[in-house]
Amino acid sequence: MNLNIKKRYLIVFLVIAILTVGIYFYANKNKEINEISYRTFNEYLEKGKVKEVYLNESSKISGKLYDDSEFVTDNPRIENFKEKLLLANVDVIETTKGGVLGQILPVVFMFSGIFLVAYLIKNGTKQAEKEMANMANVEAETSISKRISFKDIAGNEEAKESLRELVDFIKEPGKYAKYGARMPRGVLLYGPPGTGKTLLAKALATEAQVPFYAVSGSDFIQVYAGLGASRIRKLFKKAKESGKSVIFIDEIDALGKARKGINSNSGSEEGDRTLNALLTEMSGFKENEGIIVLAATNRIDTLDEALLRPGRFDRQIEVGLPDVNARYAILKLHSKNKPLAKDVDLKEVARETVYFSGAMLENLLNESAMIAARNKNSNITMDHINKAYLKVLVGEEKKDRSSISKEDREITAYHEAGHALIAKRVDKNNKVAKVSIIPSTRGMGGFSLNIPPDRMYQTKKDIENNIKIALGGRAAEEIIFGTEYITTGASSDLKKATEMAISMIGSYGMDKDLGLVSYDVIVNNNLTIDSKLVERVKELLNTFYEEVKKILLQNKEYLDALARKLILEESLNEEQISKILDI
Repeated sequence: MNLNIKKRYLIVFLVIAILTVGIYFYANKNKEINEISYRTFNEYLEKGKVKEVYLNESSKISGKLYDDSEFVTDNPRIENFKEKLLLANVDVIETTKGGVLGQILPVVFMFSGIFLVAYLIKNGTKQAEKEMANMANVEAETSISKRISFKDIAGNEEAKESLRELVDFIKEPGKYAKYGARMPRGVLLYGPPGTGKTLLAKALATEAQVPFYAVSGSDFIQVYAGLGASRIRKLFKKAKESGKSVIFIDEIDALGKARKGINSNSGSEEGDRTLNALLTEMSGFKENEGIIVLAATNRIDTLDEALLRPGRFDRQIEVGLPDVNARYAILKLHSKNKPLAKDVDLKEVARETVYFSGAMLENLLNESAMIAARNKNSNITMDHINKAYLKVLVGEEKKDRSSISKEDREITAYHEAGHALIAKRVDKNNKVAKVSIIPSTRGMGGFSLNIPPDRMYQTKKDIENNIKIALGGRAAEEIIFGTEYITTGASSDLKKATEMAISMIGSYGMDKDLGLVSYDVIVNNNLTIDSKLVERVKELLNTFYEEVKKILLQNKEYLDALARKLILEESLNEEQISKILDI
C-alpha cells in the first residue's frame, strides 16, 4: 500500500480515539461529585432525598439526589440492597464499571483497531499480488520492423561479432548440436555507461527474430518477502512459454551483488533469495529451449562469483568506449537525418572527442541541432558543434558576468593558463582545444580543455603528466599571488590528482616503495590499509607540485602572456595557444 494512504488511515484512527476520549472527559469535567459516608446515604434514603442510584460491582456506588447533586458512597454489598432501594422509590440503574461511556470506549477502540489492521493487511496483500501480476505481464517487443539491428549500431565490432554467433546458435541449433556444443546460457555485457549495451541486446533479438523481454535489476528488489524471487520465476516462465527468446536484465548489479560471508552485516536475506532464484532459473534451462539471458552492468567487479561461472553467464563481453574510427562511424550514423553544413568535418570532431561514449556523441549532435534550430540557421555548422561540445562538457556560458571582479578574472586567467601551459610542456602530443575564463552554469569559473592522445592504455608517465596538469592551476596561483592568496578554485583539481595518485600506486602497482600490492583487494576483504599508502600519495603529490612550479617559473613569460590574452579575449583555441607558446 502507498505510504501516504497508510498515514491517512493512521491519522483517522488517532482522531477517532482522541475524540472518544475527549467526549468522555468533557462529559465529566464539570460535574461536582460529593463523596458521602454510607451512614449519610442511609439518612438521605430515609428522608426520600435519593432520586437514582447506579449499581455496579466496584467498591463504590454513585447516584443523584432530587436537587440534581451527585454523590459517591461505599458499596455495602449486602443482600436485598436493590430491593431496599426500590422500596424507597429510588430508580436503580445497573451498569458496568466506568458507566456507559466507560463501556463504549473499549469497544470503539477495539473495532477501530481491528478495522485498521484488517484494511492494511487486505490492501497490502492486494498490492503485492498486483505487483507480481505486473511482472508476470511483461510484454515482449515482437514487432521486428520497429526494432534495431546490428547495422544500426556503429562501433563495438568485437561485441557485435560475438553476438552474431549467438544469433546463429538460436537460428540453427542443430549445426552446433552435432558437434556437442551447448548454447551459452547467459551473456554479460559490461563497460562504461552509454556505450550501447542495451542497443546490442535489442539487436540480438532482432537479428534472431525472437521476442525480447527487457527488465531492470531494480525491478526485482522489493520490500515484500519473496516478491523478488517470485518475479524472477514468473519472468522466466513467460519467456519459456514464448519458446525461443531473449531476456535482458539491465543494471544486473542491483540484484546480483556479491554475497558476503555469513557474519557480514551487508546485503539482505531478500536480496539473496532473489539472486538464488535467478541462479536456479538459469541452471534449469534445457539445452534446446533457445532462451538466452543477456545482462548489462557498469560494475562487473561487484557481481557475485556464482553469476560469472560457466553455466550461468558463460560469456562476458566488454563494451568499451569507442576509438577514433568508431567515433567517426557513430557520428556519421547519428548525422544521417541532420542537415550538416559543408564545413563540418566529422573526422575532426571524432579526433577531439576522446573518452566520449556513443550516448555522448549522439547527445553532442542533438545539442548542435537544437542550437542551429534555436538560431534559425539552415544548416548545422562547426560553430554549432563546437558550442554543443563545450555545453556537453562544461555547461552553458553564463550570460550575466557583470558581478565578476577584475581580481577574480585575473586569478581565473592565471589558473587556467597554468593548466594549459603544463599540458603543453609535459607532453607535446597533448592537445589543448580551448581555454576559457567564462563561468558556466555548472559553477565552473573557467576551464582548460585538454585532449590527450587516443590510446588503448595509460602508461605510468601518462598518469604522472595528468597529475601535473591538474596541479598546474594551484601552482600558478601560488607563484603569481603568493601562498596566502591561493583560492578554493583548485578543489576539484586536487580531488582528481589525489584519485589518480591513489590509483597509480594502489590499483596499478606502479610504485617501487609499495610494490605490486593491489589495495583494492585489501579494502574489499575488510583488511586494514597500511598508512604508508596515504603517506606515499602525499609524498608523490608534493614532489609533482614542486616540479610543476619549477616548469611554470621557467616559462613565466609564457604564463603571463597566456593570462593577459585570456583576460582580453576570455577564451583561446588551440591555434592561438600554440602561437603564444611558440609551438
